[in-house]
Amino acid sequence: MFKKIGLIFQISAVFIGTIVGAGLASGQEITQFFSTYGYKSFCGIIICCIIYILTGYIITHLSIKYKLNSYNELITLVSPGFLGKVTDLTTGMFLISSSAIILAGSGALIHQYFKLNKWVGILLMGIMALMVLFRDTKGLIEINSFIVPSLTIVIVTLFIFYIFFYDNMSFSYIKTIPYHKNNWIFSSFLYCSFNVLCSTGVIVPLAKEIPNKKYIFSGLILGSIGLTVLSLIINLLLILNIPYIFEYEIPLLYVANRFGKAIQIMLLTIIWFEMFSTEVSDIFSVSKTLEQTFKIPYRAGCILIFLIALPISQVGFVKLITFLYPAFGMISFIFILQCLIFYLKDR
Repeated sequence: MFKKIGLIFQISAVFIGTIVGAGLASGQEITQFFSTYGYKSFCGIIICCIIYILTGYIITHLSIKYKLNSYNELITLVSPGFLGKVTDLTTGMFLISSSAIILAGSGALIHQYFKLNKWVGILLMGIMALMVLFRDTKGLIEINSFIVPSLTIVIVTLFIFYIFFYDNMSFSYIKTIPYHKNNWIFSSFLYCSFNVLCSTGVIVPLAKEIPNKKYIFSGLILGSIGLTVLSLIINLLLILNIPYIFEYEIPLLYVANRFGKAIQIMLLTIIWFEMFSTEVSDIFSVSKTLEQTFKIPYRAGCILIFLIALPISQVGFVKLITFLYPAFGMISFIFILQCLIFYLKDR
Protein backbone atom coordinates (compact mmCIF):
# COMPACT_ATOMS: atom_id res chain seq x y z
CA MET A 1 0.00 0.00 0.00
CA PHE A 2 2.69 2.50 1.08
CA LYS A 3 4.78 1.54 -1.94
CA LYS A 4 1.85 2.34 -4.27
CA ILE A 5 1.19 5.68 -2.53
CA GLY A 6 4.90 6.48 -2.74
CA LEU A 7 4.89 5.74 -6.48
CA ILE A 8 1.91 8.06 -7.02
CA PHE A 9 3.70 10.86 -5.14
CA GLN A 10 6.85 10.27 -7.20
CA ILE A 11 4.89 10.51 -10.46
CA SER A 12 3.24 13.73 -9.24
CA ALA A 13 6.68 15.14 -8.35
CA VAL A 14 8.04 14.33 -11.82
CA PHE A 15 5.03 16.06 -13.43
CA ILE A 16 5.41 19.17 -11.25
CA GLY A 17 9.19 19.23 -11.71
CA THR A 18 8.88 18.97 -15.49
CA ILE A 19 6.47 21.91 -15.73
CA VAL A 20 7.78 24.19 -12.99
CA GLY A 21 11.30 24.90 -14.22
CA ALA A 22 13.18 28.10 -13.47
CA GLY A 23 10.58 30.25 -15.24
CA LEU A 24 7.82 29.43 -12.78
CA ALA A 25 10.09 29.17 -9.71
CA SER A 26 11.53 32.64 -10.41
CA GLY A 27 8.07 34.11 -11.00
CA GLN A 28 8.91 35.16 -14.57
CA GLU A 29 6.42 32.82 -16.29
CA ILE A 30 3.60 33.64 -13.86
CA THR A 31 4.29 37.36 -14.34
CA GLN A 32 4.19 37.13 -18.15
CA PHE A 33 1.18 34.82 -18.49
CA PHE A 34 -0.96 35.58 -15.42
CA SER A 35 -0.07 38.41 -13.02
CA THR A 36 -0.19 41.11 -15.71
CA TYR A 37 -3.88 40.21 -16.23
CA GLY A 38 -4.84 41.07 -12.65
CA TYR A 39 -7.29 39.20 -10.42
CA LYS A 40 -8.88 37.29 -13.34
CA SER A 41 -5.61 35.41 -13.75
CA PHE A 42 -6.58 33.19 -10.79
CA CYS A 43 -9.39 31.78 -12.95
CA GLY A 44 -6.83 31.15 -15.69
CA ILE A 45 -4.69 29.04 -13.36
CA ILE A 46 -7.72 26.93 -12.39
CA ILE A 47 -8.49 26.39 -16.09
CA CYS A 48 -4.90 25.19 -16.58
CA CYS A 49 -5.39 22.64 -13.80
CA ILE A 50 -8.49 21.19 -15.50
CA ILE A 51 -6.68 20.96 -18.85
CA TYR A 52 -3.63 19.28 -17.23
CA ILE A 53 -5.88 16.57 -15.76
CA LEU A 54 -7.90 15.98 -18.95
CA THR A 55 -4.92 15.90 -21.29
CA GLY A 56 -2.89 13.87 -18.79
CA TYR A 57 -5.54 11.16 -18.90
CA ILE A 58 -5.69 11.17 -22.71
CA ILE A 59 -1.88 11.02 -23.12
CA THR A 60 -1.59 8.24 -20.53
CA HIS A 61 -4.40 6.25 -22.14
CA LEU A 62 -2.92 6.53 -25.65
CA SER A 63 0.64 5.82 -24.46
CA ILE A 64 -0.35 2.57 -22.73
CA LYS A 65 -2.84 1.43 -25.39
CA TYR A 66 -0.42 1.93 -28.31
CA LYS A 67 2.76 1.08 -26.33
CA LEU A 68 4.43 4.41 -27.16
CA ASN A 69 8.05 5.09 -26.21
CA SER A 70 8.60 8.82 -26.74
CA TYR A 71 6.78 12.10 -27.41
CA ASN A 72 7.42 12.00 -31.17
CA GLU A 73 5.57 8.66 -31.42
CA LEU A 74 2.56 10.30 -29.73
CA ILE A 75 2.74 13.26 -32.13
CA THR A 76 2.95 10.90 -35.12
CA LEU A 77 -0.03 8.91 -33.79
CA VAL A 78 -2.42 11.85 -33.35
CA SER A 79 -1.05 14.02 -36.18
CA PRO A 80 0.54 11.85 -38.90
CA GLY A 81 0.59 14.58 -41.59
CA PHE A 82 2.66 17.70 -42.26
CA LEU A 83 1.42 19.47 -39.13
CA GLY A 84 2.65 16.55 -37.03
CA LYS A 85 6.14 16.86 -38.53
CA VAL A 86 6.14 20.61 -37.79
CA THR A 87 5.00 19.94 -34.20
CA ASP A 88 7.67 17.26 -33.75
CA LEU A 89 10.44 19.48 -35.11
CA THR A 90 9.28 22.52 -33.13
CA THR A 91 9.08 20.50 -29.91
CA GLY A 92 12.61 19.19 -30.35
CA MET A 93 13.93 22.69 -31.10
CA PHE A 94 12.06 24.13 -28.12
CA LEU A 95 13.40 21.51 -25.69
CA ILE A 96 16.99 21.96 -26.94
CA SER A 97 16.66 25.77 -26.81
CA SER A 98 15.22 25.52 -23.30
CA SER A 99 18.14 23.31 -22.30
CA ALA A 100 20.60 25.86 -23.70
CA ILE A 101 18.94 28.79 -21.92
CA ILE A 102 18.99 26.94 -18.61
CA LEU A 103 22.72 26.32 -18.98
CA ALA A 104 23.19 30.06 -19.58
CA GLY A 105 20.93 30.87 -16.62
CA SER A 106 22.98 28.63 -14.34
CA GLY A 107 26.16 30.38 -15.48
CA ALA A 108 24.63 33.83 -14.90
CA LEU A 109 23.31 32.88 -11.43
CA ILE A 110 26.67 31.47 -10.28
CA HIS A 111 28.52 34.49 -11.71
CA GLN A 112 26.15 37.08 -10.23
CA TYR A 113 25.98 35.73 -6.68
CA PHE A 114 29.29 33.90 -6.23
CA LYS A 115 31.49 35.98 -8.60
CA LEU A 116 32.74 32.84 -10.35
CA ASN A 117 33.26 32.48 -14.09
CA LYS A 118 29.95 31.69 -15.83
CA TRP A 119 31.43 28.51 -17.31
CA VAL A 120 31.68 27.10 -13.78
CA GLY A 121 27.88 27.32 -13.50
CA ILE A 122 27.33 25.99 -17.03
CA LEU A 123 29.61 22.97 -16.64
CA LEU A 124 28.39 22.26 -13.09
CA MET A 125 24.80 22.13 -14.37
CA GLY A 126 25.71 20.03 -17.41
CA ILE A 127 27.86 17.44 -15.64
CA MET A 128 25.41 16.99 -12.75
CA ALA A 129 22.51 16.66 -15.23
CA LEU A 130 24.37 13.95 -17.19
CA MET A 131 25.09 12.04 -13.97
CA VAL A 132 21.37 11.95 -13.16
CA LEU A 133 20.36 11.26 -16.78
CA PHE A 134 22.63 8.21 -16.95
CA ARG A 135 20.32 6.65 -14.33
CA ASP A 136 17.50 6.89 -16.90
CA THR A 137 13.90 7.08 -15.59
CA LYS A 138 15.03 6.22 -12.06
CA GLY A 139 17.27 9.31 -11.99
CA LEU A 140 14.42 11.51 -13.25
CA ILE A 141 12.13 10.28 -10.46
CA GLU A 142 14.81 10.57 -7.74
CA ILE A 143 15.79 14.16 -8.49
CA ASN A 144 12.20 15.43 -8.68
CA SER A 145 11.26 13.58 -5.48
CA PHE A 146 13.82 15.82 -3.74
CA ILE A 147 13.44 19.12 -5.62
CA VAL A 148 9.63 19.45 -5.72
CA PRO A 149 9.09 19.12 -1.92
CA SER A 150 11.95 21.61 -1.41
CA LEU A 151 10.29 24.09 -3.78
CA THR A 152 6.97 23.67 -1.97
CA ILE A 153 8.57 24.37 1.42
CA VAL A 154 10.30 27.55 0.16
CA ILE A 155 7.19 28.98 -1.58
CA VAL A 156 4.88 28.16 1.36
CA THR A 157 7.41 29.69 3.81
CA LEU A 158 7.52 32.88 1.74
CA PHE A 159 3.71 32.93 1.64
CA ILE A 160 3.41 32.51 5.44
CA PHE A 161 5.86 35.36 6.02
CA TYR A 162 3.86 37.53 3.67
CA ILE A 163 0.59 36.79 5.49
CA PHE A 164 2.15 37.96 8.76
CA PHE A 165 3.76 41.12 7.36
CA TYR A 166 1.21 42.26 4.76
CA ASP A 167 -2.08 43.91 5.73
CA ASN A 168 -4.00 44.17 2.44
CA MET A 169 -4.68 40.51 1.55
CA SER A 170 -8.44 40.80 0.87
CA PHE A 171 -9.88 39.92 -2.54
CA SER A 172 -11.60 43.33 -2.70
CA TYR A 173 -8.17 44.98 -2.48
CA ILE A 174 -6.66 42.63 -5.09
CA LYS A 175 -9.46 43.63 -7.51
CA THR A 176 -8.36 47.28 -7.24
CA ILE A 177 -4.77 46.54 -8.31
CA PRO A 178 -4.39 47.80 -11.92
CA TYR A 179 -3.79 45.13 -14.57
CA HIS A 180 -1.81 45.70 -17.77
CA LYS A 181 -3.36 43.21 -20.23
CA ASN A 182 -6.89 41.94 -20.92
CA ASN A 183 -6.95 38.65 -22.83
CA TRP A 184 -6.32 36.38 -19.82
CA ILE A 185 -8.16 33.36 -21.29
CA PHE A 186 -5.95 33.23 -24.39
CA SER A 187 -2.81 33.64 -22.27
CA SER A 188 -3.91 30.82 -19.95
CA PHE A 189 -4.53 28.44 -22.86
CA LEU A 190 -1.13 29.27 -24.37
CA TYR A 191 0.64 28.65 -21.07
CA CYS A 192 -0.96 25.29 -20.26
CA SER A 193 -0.67 24.17 -23.90
CA PHE A 194 3.12 24.35 -24.12
CA ASN A 195 3.40 22.81 -20.66
CA VAL A 196 1.28 19.86 -21.77
CA LEU A 197 3.34 19.24 -24.90
CA CYS A 198 6.60 19.54 -22.93
CA SER A 199 5.34 17.11 -20.29
CA THR A 200 4.56 14.46 -22.94
CA GLY A 201 8.32 13.95 -23.23
CA VAL A 202 8.23 12.60 -19.67
CA ILE A 203 4.67 11.17 -19.39
CA VAL A 204 5.04 8.84 -22.40
CA PRO A 205 8.27 7.14 -21.18
CA LEU A 206 6.80 6.94 -17.65
CA ALA A 207 3.73 5.16 -19.03
CA LYS A 208 6.09 2.66 -20.68
CA GLU A 209 8.05 2.08 -17.44
CA ILE A 210 4.89 1.98 -15.26
CA PRO A 211 2.13 0.64 -17.56
CA ASN A 212 -0.61 1.12 -14.96
CA LYS A 213 -3.12 3.80 -15.99
CA LYS A 214 -4.50 4.13 -12.46
CA TYR A 215 -1.10 4.95 -10.88
CA ILE A 216 0.00 7.30 -13.65
CA PHE A 217 -3.31 9.19 -13.75
CA SER A 218 -3.52 9.43 -9.94
CA GLY A 219 -0.01 10.91 -9.94
CA LEU A 220 -0.95 13.39 -12.67
CA ILE A 221 -4.09 14.50 -10.76
CA LEU A 222 -2.08 15.01 -7.58
CA GLY A 223 0.65 16.79 -9.53
CA SER A 224 -1.86 19.07 -11.29
CA ILE A 225 -3.46 20.08 -7.99
CA GLY A 226 -0.09 20.65 -6.32
CA LEU A 227 1.14 22.70 -9.27
CA THR A 228 -2.06 24.77 -9.23
CA VAL A 229 -1.74 25.56 -5.52
CA LEU A 230 1.90 26.66 -5.99
CA SER A 231 0.95 28.78 -9.02
CA LEU A 232 -1.93 30.45 -7.15
CA ILE A 233 0.38 31.34 -4.24
CA ILE A 234 3.09 32.73 -6.54
CA ASN A 235 0.51 34.69 -8.56
CA LEU A 236 -0.93 36.24 -5.40
CA LEU A 237 2.52 37.27 -4.14
CA LEU A 238 3.37 38.83 -7.51
CA ILE A 239 0.06 40.70 -7.98
CA LEU A 240 0.48 42.27 -4.54
CA ASN A 241 3.83 43.66 -5.73
CA ILE A 242 2.73 45.17 -9.06
CA PRO A 243 4.30 47.27 -10.67
CA TYR A 244 7.69 46.71 -8.98
CA ILE A 245 8.00 43.09 -10.14
CA PHE A 246 8.23 44.23 -13.79
CA GLU A 247 11.70 45.65 -13.13
CA TYR A 248 13.17 42.27 -12.07
CA GLU A 249 14.32 39.29 -14.12
CA ILE A 250 13.55 37.18 -11.03
CA PRO A 251 10.31 38.79 -9.73
CA LEU A 252 10.00 36.53 -6.68
CA LEU A 253 13.41 37.75 -5.52
CA TYR A 254 11.89 41.22 -5.10
CA VAL A 255 9.13 39.69 -2.96
CA ALA A 256 11.73 37.84 -0.86
CA ASN A 257 13.98 40.89 -0.40
CA ARG A 258 12.09 42.22 2.63
CA PHE A 259 12.58 38.97 4.60
CA GLY A 260 16.37 38.97 4.71
CA LYS A 261 19.28 37.10 3.14
CA ALA A 262 18.32 33.64 4.38
CA ILE A 263 15.04 33.57 2.43
CA GLN A 264 16.76 35.06 -0.64
CA ILE A 265 19.45 32.36 -0.57
CA MET A 266 16.79 29.64 -0.15
CA LEU A 267 14.89 31.02 -3.14
CA LEU A 268 18.00 31.30 -5.32
CA THR A 269 19.02 27.77 -4.39
CA ILE A 270 15.62 26.33 -5.29
CA ILE A 271 15.58 28.30 -8.58
CA TRP A 272 18.93 26.72 -9.50
CA PHE A 273 17.61 23.26 -8.62
CA GLU A 274 14.47 23.89 -10.67
CA MET A 275 16.72 24.87 -13.57
CA PHE A 276 18.51 21.59 -12.97
CA SER A 277 15.23 19.64 -12.89
CA THR A 278 14.08 21.15 -16.19
CA GLU A 279 17.49 20.56 -17.77
CA VAL A 280 17.25 16.88 -16.88
CA SER A 281 13.65 16.62 -18.19
CA ASP A 282 14.44 18.42 -21.48
CA ILE A 283 17.52 16.33 -22.31
CA PHE A 284 15.72 13.15 -21.19
CA SER A 285 12.78 13.85 -23.55
CA VAL A 286 14.91 14.56 -26.64
CA SER A 287 17.33 11.69 -25.92
CA LYS A 288 14.45 9.19 -25.69
CA THR A 289 13.21 10.45 -29.06
CA LEU A 290 16.67 10.14 -30.65
CA GLU A 291 16.89 6.60 -29.27
CA GLN A 292 13.57 5.59 -30.84
CA THR A 293 13.87 7.52 -34.13
CA PHE A 294 17.56 7.30 -35.04
CA LYS A 295 18.63 4.35 -32.85
CA ILE A 296 21.18 6.56 -31.06
CA PRO A 297 22.00 4.98 -27.67
CA TYR A 298 20.25 6.86 -24.85
CA ARG A 299 23.45 7.92 -23.03
CA ALA A 300 25.12 9.02 -26.26
CA GLY A 301 21.98 11.05 -27.04
CA CYS A 302 22.20 12.81 -23.66
CA ILE A 303 25.81 13.82 -24.32
CA LEU A 304 24.96 14.91 -27.89
CA ILE A 305 22.10 17.18 -26.75
CA PHE A 306 24.33 18.71 -24.07
CA LEU A 307 27.06 19.44 -26.66
CA ILE A 308 24.49 21.00 -29.04
CA ALA A 309 23.06 23.16 -26.24
CA LEU A 310 26.46 24.51 -25.13
CA PRO A 311 27.18 26.86 -28.08
CA ILE A 312 23.62 28.26 -28.16
CA SER A 313 23.46 28.86 -24.40
CA GLN A 314 23.91 32.64 -24.65
CA VAL A 315 20.30 33.68 -25.42
CA GLY A 316 18.56 35.76 -22.71
CA PHE A 317 16.17 33.91 -20.40
CA VAL A 318 13.47 36.59 -20.59
CA LYS A 319 13.70 36.61 -24.43
CA LEU A 320 12.95 32.88 -24.48
CA ILE A 321 9.83 33.30 -22.34
CA THR A 322 8.59 36.42 -24.16
CA PHE A 323 9.01 35.27 -27.77
CA LEU A 324 9.58 31.51 -28.03
CA TYR A 325 6.96 30.41 -25.49
CA PRO A 326 3.89 32.01 -27.16
CA ALA A 327 4.86 30.61 -30.60
CA PHE A 328 5.38 27.14 -29.15
CA GLY A 329 2.16 27.56 -27.16
CA MET A 330 0.11 28.04 -30.34
CA ILE A 331 1.47 24.83 -31.88
CA SER A 332 0.94 23.04 -28.57
CA PHE A 333 -2.70 24.21 -28.41
CA ILE A 334 -3.34 22.70 -31.85
CA PHE A 335 -1.66 19.49 -30.67
CA ILE A 336 -3.99 19.28 -27.65
CA LEU A 337 -7.03 19.64 -29.92
CA GLN A 338 -5.64 16.87 -32.15
CA CYS A 339 -5.16 14.60 -29.10
CA LEU A 340 -8.74 15.24 -28.01
CA ILE A 341 -10.18 14.56 -31.49
CA PHE A 342 -8.09 11.38 -31.88
CA TYR A 343 -9.13 10.14 -28.44
CA LEU A 344 -12.85 10.72 -29.13
CA LYS A 345 -12.62 8.91 -32.49
CA ASP A 346 -10.59 6.09 -30.96
CA ARG A 347 -13.01 5.30 -28.13
